[in-house]
Amino acid sequence: MRLLPILAVLLMTATISLADEPIRHVVSFKFKKEATPEDVKKVEEAFVALKTKIPQVQSLEWGTNMSAENLDKGFTHMWVLSFADTAARQIYLDHPEHQAFVKLLKPSLEDAFVVDFQPKK
Repeated sequence: MRLLPILAVLLMTATISLADEPIRHVVSFKFKKEATPEDVKKVEEAFVALKTKIPQVQSLEWGTNMSAENLDKGFTHMWVLSFADTAARQIYLDHPEHQAFVKLLKPSLEDAFVVDFQPKK
């Protein structure tokens, strides 16, 4: 019976340490055919600006697809953001500036996918 409290402490410690690990937030966009180059440019500029508006964003890199493999399924833009931990990522997701960006994005967006992961070495 004394093993249960020890296991509980170990589990809590493992959970806390996982939550404190860095997070990579990877986002890709497929724009509607009707989205003009100006619409896409506004989205690009607004996304880049989130780095300066939301302090929890440690880094932000992005680019457009240049793969020769032809497996992009119409997704043209990729964004990779880094956060100190899951709490920082959640602050970013809930932040009014992020919410305003999503409203700007939606009329031009056909599809998106998002993957968050903790980097391994």
